Amino acid sequence: MGLTRRALLLAAALAAAPAPGARAADGDPYDALRRRWLGIALGTGYDPGAEPYASRLAELGGRARDFRATMAPAPDSLWPGHPFDPPSGITFSYGRLWTMAQANAQEGTGSTGDPGLLADVLRGLDHLSATVYHPGTTPYGNWWEWRIGSPRLLMDITAALYEGLGPDRIAAACAAVDHFVPDAMLTDYSGTSTGANRVDLCRSVALRGVLGRDGGRISLARDALSPVFPYVTGGDGLYADGSFVQHTSVAYTGTYGQVLLDGLGRLFALLAGSEWEVTDPARRHVLDSVEHAFAPLLHDGLVMDCVNGRALSRGRLRGDDLGIMRSDHYHGHALIAAVALLAGGAGEAERERWHGLVRGWIQRDTVTPVLTSPQFGVADLARLHAIARAPGPATPEPPGHRLFPAMDRAVHRAPRFTAALAMASDRIAHYECGNGENPRGWHTGSGMLSWWPRGGGDQYTDWYWPTVDWYRLPGTTVSTRRLADRAGGEWGAPRPDVRWVGGTTDGTHAAVGQHLKGLGSTLEARNSWFFLPDGVVCLGAGIGCADGVPVETIVDNRNLGENGTQSFVRGRNWAHLEGHGGWVLLDGPDLRTLREDRTGAWSDINTTSDDERRTRRWQTLWLDHGTDPARARHAYVVLPGASRAETAARAADPRRLSVLANDTARQAVAVPRLGLTAATFWRAGTVGELTVSAGASVLVVRRGRTATLHVSEPPRTGVPLELVWDRPVRAVVRAGDGVEVLSADGRLRLRVTPGMACSTHECEVALR
Repeated sequence: MGLTRRALLLAAALAAAPAPGARAADGDPYDALRRRWLGIALGTGYDPGAEPYASRLAELGGRARDFRATMAPAPDSLWPGHPFDPPSGITFSYGRLWTMAQANAQEGTGSTGDPGLLADVLRGLDHLSATVYHPGTTPYGNWWEWRIGSPRLLMDITAALYEGLGPDRIAAACAAVDHFVPDAMLTDYSGTSTGANRVDLCRSVALRGVLGRDGGRISLARDALSPVFPYVTGGDGLYADGSFVQHTSVAYTGTYGQVLLDGLGRLFALLAGSEWEVTDPARRHVLDSVEHAFAPLLHDGLVMDCVNGRALSRGRLRGDDLGIMRSDHYHGHALIAAVALLAGGAGEAERERWHGLVRGWIQRDTVTPVLTSPQFGVADLARLHAIARAPGPATPEPPGHRLFPAMDRAVHRAPRFTAALAMASDRIAHYECGNGENPRGWHTGSGMLSWWPRGGGDQYTDWYWPTVDWYRLPGTTVSTRRLADRAGGEWGAPRPDVRWVGGTTDGTHAAVGQHLKGLGSTLEARNSWFFLPDGVVCLGAGIGCADGVPVETIVDNRNLGENGTQSFVRGRNWAHLEGHGGWVLLDGPDLRTLREDRTGAWSDINTTSDDERRTRRWQTLWLDHGTDPARARHAYVVLPGASRAETAARAADPRRLSVLANDTARQAVAVPRLGLTAATFWRAGTVGELTVSAGASVLVVRRGRTATLHVSEPPRTGVPLELVWDRPVRAVVRAGDGVEVLSADGRLRLRVTPGMACSTHECEVALR
């Protein structure tokens, strides 16, 4: 395939962009950084005539020509039907101009170097600059559009078309960024300028400094990143336990967290080796977060929706020129691409580990193949394909349990399934809505238990959210009282007045509890989940409500797809769903079931999404606690991936699992074959051989003649508590941080000083 002169010049320019540590031959650092940015944004090292790049570039060119043909500048719009006012019309317009600019700059689009296309991009830029996006405009409506969405795209367009813009247009673009992202937004770390938002703001200002040849602005952006790096103990940012929070009280690893990782990857790569390199030692926390904070929440290419906030409601956005479904896999692919980008600035050993993770996600995502994902441009495709074809193993998902106490989330990986638990407290919201998104997510923090049997990655991808019964989310205990859209308020406002939420883990098993108070309801309950290698034991006690309506515990609600015919079988105290798994009832009301078809559109739960309606078949299992229960309870086991025979066998074997307690003081189980006792103490008390002086979460794991005790204090009082294990101990092998051994003769007596982070403390002993 022959290359045009313009394409050869562009390829030469990108190839000449200096590697980190180098400078341009003429000593011009600004030009060197601009060309490096083009390499990051437009891609390098790929053949535009080969797949998947050739078709992706051809599609890009086709869209650009369509946009050019329909562009019709008017006083309040650049394209008919897309006015500047609601809620992101300016960003929408810059997005289409960016598509046109890429098609003009990149080889293989069919419009490479087209002077007419370039002229229309300039005409569009001039129109936006003259009518709305200029220093004379006071921002209105959605702040994100003015401060983040539009300046980010404007700077990318300016970088790509730099030689063709002329000094006046470059100056106008820089002046607009200076106006809409003033210095004060980067000197004060508060409000909307925190976490991922701060990174986005710095991205625009840094590139503005490069394009405007203003080293002071680059320095300002670099220095303004430093407040993002340290671990936080409240509010927005990364936590030492791997949690990521945005909007003060929303678990947001999947979307805002991805923005943070992607933006930092770009800025680290842009500034590496220059006089503005990011050298803050605390940047180490960001690099560590790939394996500590992000990878645990990625499953077979998807990001778990319990950390996607209001973004879980987006689906296919109205006016999206690509028509992409914004599912859990969409968010997962964006995060995978961010890891691939950040890997360029990691050390060799770290980079190899991350590449192994990326290869594993690529191999396991059979729902939406990563290497042909329609959301990617050629730059991300080139990085991902390079990793996929490089030598090295694909890393499997390691089994084990991870608690994220600071964002009230838990993730469990076992040989046959992966599960995620979402809770709420006075720290973390029941749900987030805003900008017309996710108005019915009321109960997603009420103990929603999501799970995927091995190899089944589409349960929450296939039109789950527009067709699910929002009062019957799996794992939740809810009042059936009807709630208004956006009940409790927007932007993470609805937080229950409870502290006891959290648990403890040994890395394989876990005991997790939630003091539940219903949103807009008098409902109150104490629920615990005990995570095992083959399932999850779910206990509920003290379930009370005075709303005048029935209260239900949703054992599960499985999406069977369109016209699903999976066999559902019930035994005396068990049930099994073909291709999914089984459930065993241990106590409580009789199991009720329903198979129904439900129809919905993404626009039902998101005002920016399209109106297409589809139907999905559902299998619902629930326990009816009656109207206004006083002290109801439940006990059941979820067995993801289990066969019908295995489920029936579990139900017939009472010795396999014992419920030691299930009331408002304590909930506990024993699994003799695992040597496991797991307990939630809602207050001081005793269960079996364990006694605690205050609320605590406890695991005891016995292996032969040794045992390890794991304890945390989910109420987060920070007050020392005492734990007694009434069992003869021969010696204390190891006492972890915060653990003091008071006695270890006829029984073990410990004092635990827990701190405020709900950390797990350990003590290993040898038994007599």
